[in-house]
Amino acid sequence: MALQIGSPAPDFTLKTLSENGLEDRSLGAHRGQSAVVLLFVPGAFTGVCTEEMCDVTAGLSEYTDLGVVVYGISVDSAFAQGAWKKQAGIGFDLLSDYGRAVTQAYDVVLPDLAGLGGSASLRAVYLIDRDGTIRYVEVTENPGVLPKLDALKEAIRAL
Repeated sequence: MALQIGSPAPDFTLKTLSENGLEDRSLGAHRGQSAVVLLFVPGAFTGVCTEEMCDVTAGLSEYTDLGVVVYGISVDSAFAQGAWKKQAGIGFDLLSDYGRAVTQAYDVVLPDLAGLGGSASLRAVYLIDRDGTIRYVEVTENPGVLPKLDALKEAIRAL
């Protein structure tokens, strides 16, 4: 079961591919500074995941204007994510949970993506406030179902 609203968000540091190469991004770096949205997705270059990332990118100012940082997280390598970000025009950092530790810590493991075996992340959304507390959670058990971004935005405005 995914982590619950009101719970402390597990801290992490993951890699992202930037113009300068691999860089660390840490949830803890935002504590006391900004709220954070974590968008867990099953896999780079997949249709529904690309649609979700592009939808968020199209409305990114709605998040940033409210002082919210958005991160996408998948178990893909930072290099695959970097290529996906460039190809799809994704406007925020994608974080590689290649070792799956964060996916496990947030309890959003998808044990078998499309019959390929292994594990990926379920499609999930977490809103974490400036104090590091989870304020919104949505997990779609079916990876083909997009999250309710309007409900997320409502939760952000309520912070």
